[in-house]
Amino acid sequence: MAQIKKILCAVDFAEYSPQVADYARTLSEAFQAEIHVVYVAPTLAQYVGFQIAPSSIENFVGEIISGAEQTMDAFLNENFGSDQAQGHVLSGYAAEEILAFANEHNVDLIVMGTHGRKGIDRILFGSVAEKVVKAASMPVVTLRPKDVKAAG
Repeated sequence: MAQIKKILCAVDFAEYSPQVADYARTLSEAFQAEIHVVYVAPTLAQYVGFQIAPSSIENFVGEIISGAEQTMDAFLNENFGSDQAQGHVLSGYAAEEILAFANEHNVDLIVMGTHGRKGIDRILFGSVAEKVVKAASMPVVTLRPKDVKAAG
């Protein structure tokens, strides 16, 4: 039987992130597993060399991460009880960081939402969830926004 001791709950703080957290919390209670909530702030490294001083980019990324850490604290308080989940704010490309965290921390299950993009948006932006599903060595539960709203 599968052992689920660690769950990674990947969120982007979108309007349906609380429902994604609810799924992770429910699974955590069923399996008595610990939860690691992960948010990945975008990296701006691709803008180095665009007439923008690297120090300005570093300062801006620092502000994004600081704001994300405050948002994470509020998110954890609102969606998980005290000590029920650990929050982690990472910086980089979302799919890569989620997978790296999952592998480094021996996560047994990933729970994440999708944006449900279609057409040109999907071609231009891709799908973080799709990349995670394709590359993960552990099971991934994905929740589409309309599915999540129906479940909430």
